[in-house]
Amino acid sequence: MPQFAANLTMMYTEHDFLDRFAAAAKDGFHAVEYLFPYDYDAGEITARLREYGLTQALFNLPPGDWAAGERGIAALPGREDEFAESVELALGYAEATGCRRLHAMAGLEPQGADPAAMRATFIASLHLAARRCAAHGITLLIEPINNRDMPGYFLNYQQQAHDIVAEVGEPNLKVQMDWYHCQIMEGDIAMRLRRHFAGVGHVQIAGVPERHEPDTGELNYPYLYALLDELGYDGYVGCEYRPRAGTSAGLGWFQPYKEAQR
Repeated sequence: MPQFAANLTMMYTEHDFLDRFAAAAKDGFHAVEYLFPYDYDAGEITARLREYGLTQALFNLPPGDWAAGERGIAALPGREDEFAESVELALGYAEATGCRRLHAMAGLEPQGADPAAMRATFIASLHLAARRCAAHGITLLIEPINNRDMPGYFLNYQQQAHDIVAEVGEPNLKVQMDWYHCQIMEGDIAMRLRRHFAGVGHVQIAGVPERHEPDTGELNYPYLYALLDELGYDGYVGCEYRPRAGTSAGLGWFQPYKEAQR
């Protein structure tokens, strides 16, 4: 049975961030994820996790200047030192919260950028980050993101991501397979999951195309959850969606799985 992690960046936004942990636990989630913790003290977050018995499933490395539109720096030539510093900052938060998965965002392609240079930078950055993460028992992730929600993002396709993982060659580097992004860019999710399953380190979900609850739209989520069980997936399924209305009111889809969370 899939183990679901509430994404506290997108869910429970009717509460202040630090109050979202309690709200998720009250609704039956035993794990949480979010984009970035860096606006908050690691001790404050850790205290919430412990108080409510939650596992920290995932968060992202610092993305550069998010407010200015940056969406990661791992593939940006000239930002290597900043990226290395971001890895150390993330590792500090991961150690405090017990998080075992970190996502390194590649970044947007600058106008006139050389894709080959970006790929070489990305691979070198991932070498460094994966080795630092391995020293802490942490899995590093990269994620293909659709170019409708994030135009210009460097990494868009499952095969592209798995090819990069193979070239980096670090055993703790995996692909974060977000079925929302995959459906928009490629479809054929079940077969792609079967093909790449050994390299998938985290799964995320949302309804397609509106990115609301995973109970309407193009994807047959109960079928895909059953496929995860068939394949023996033992990681978390991150609920990275925007609720149509109140978060708790939209959790009807979660009820059949609630009692099996641990």
